[in-house]
Amino acid sequence: MPKNILLITSDQQHWDTLGAIGSPVKTPNLDKLASRGMIFDRAYCPNPTCTPTRASIITGQYPSQHGAWSLGTKLDERIPTVGQSFHDAGFATGLIGKAHFQPLKSTAEFPSLEAYPTLQDLQFWREFNQPFYGFHHVELARNHADEAHVGQHYAIWMEEKGCKNWRDYYIKPTGHTDGLKHVWPIPEEYHYNTWIAERSLAFMDEQRNGDQPFFLWSSFFDPHPPYLVPEPWASMYDPADIDVPEITPGEHDQNPPHFGMTQEEKPDFGPWREDGQGIHGYHSHLVSREDMAKNIAVYYGMISMMDHYIGKILDGLEERGLADDTLIVFTTDHGHFFGQHGLVAKGAFHYEDLIRVPFIAASAGEIPTGGHTKSLQSLVDLPTTFLAAAGIDAPRTMVGENQWPSWTGEVETVRDHVIVENRHQPTTIHVKTYVTDRYKITVYYNKDYGELFDLQEDPNELLNLWDSEAHQPLKNRLIKEFLFAEMGKEPMAMPRISGA
Repeated sequence: MPKNILLITSDQQHWDTLGAIGSPVKTPNLDKLASRGMIFDRAYCPNPTCTPTRASIITGQYPSQHGAWSLGTKLDERIPTVGQSFHDAGFATGLIGKAHFQPLKSTAEFPSLEAYPTLQDLQFWREFNQPFYGFHHVELARNHADEAHVGQHYAIWMEEKGCKNWRDYYIKPTGHTDGLKHVWPIPEEYHYNTWIAERSLAFMDEQRNGDQPFFLWSSFFDPHPPYLVPEPWASMYDPADIDVPEITPGEHDQNPPHFGMTQEEKPDFGPWREDGQGIHGYHSHLVSREDMAKNIAVYYGMISMMDHYIGKILDGLEERGLADDTLIVFTTDHGHFFGQHGLVAKGAFHYEDLIRVPFIAASAGEIPTGGHTKSLQSLVDLPTTFLAAAGIDAPRTMVGENQWPSWTGEVETVRDHVIVENRHQPTTIHVKTYVTDRYKITVYYNKDYGELFDLQEDPNELLNLWDSEAHQPLKNRLIKEFLFAEMGKEPMAMPRISGA
């Protein structure tokens, strides 16, 4: 039984960007972690958007259950979390890096600590010592690269490190620049990767001195766009050597209309916009091959730089004698398009590129080493599994599966399906996907169209079988299975009282 739990996450990382599985991306430290544990080839997010999935990672509930169903929503602080469960069991709990459980705008009904102006009230964060969703030690930031959302503990750290001019590296109105592209001139010693690694190790030292077990989430921001990273990482990969994914002619002919519209220069997605909020992915995805190659090169550089600082955390564990007593999991919150199917970034396009995630688990003497498994995993399972690994009962509100037996090799698989949700508008962008070991079916609320892919015969998802006459019996069977799965994920929050 591991004494400590360390969760390391990236943000918006394509599943196929680990050197250990043959990717051209150099990730020596994650490869080393994989050699000491297991790579899970079929891991999925519960929602391909930051806030919903991150909330699921700590609550063990699906977005449709915990309520933080899209960006701009807030996770209710009253929902039991994995951090609180560990704290109640005597663990030190820490979150360092990106949280994103709350929106950038605060209201009287839904006050947000991650909103302006609190976000950039550095004195507030200097004095902040409250629990945050069960984490009793937090050091937070909110910006990706040079975004204006910089602030919180990260900005304080930069100032304490002597970077008094940190605003020179961020865009207006917080900073002084008009936006940078590809090369970020911030000195590496002040980059948030450095901050996360340094502060993660400091947290471990504090607990080691008191001999207290810990549950720590080291939450990195990259390789989420904007595509921006310091040298030498920005030039680490030559765009001329990049194999740029491209659309296959005609592949969207049988897909729902929003797929094909992404290949237009000026598509009109007005009918999809119900609440006036921004909607991911519903725009033109046309990018020149030259620009895409450069973006991918920098995206790879962002991953390699992050890997370098993940290595510092992992090496620090070893140096402190904690490695053999710590369960380590690396994953991301959701995937990313960089040309696959003609798409960029993210949206309601539930291809494997977006909903499948890299996933490594390692625990000395517990998890088999150096192998791969196709056992289906969902990030909603993380809280239940972490608690099970530590011998702690999970709250009844958590609906994720206990994957510990599949991690240790006691059983081949725990799940026979995963469910992915995506509700980015009240009704017009309300999507759910059901994935089995072979098939994937996607249903749209109040729509006759959908997607059905045979991942065994069509792993690149080029042939949508939804309207195929020969596959109607299969579609009907999968929809029935999907309905049963939806019913099965309802929480058993309260026990039945006999005789009542």
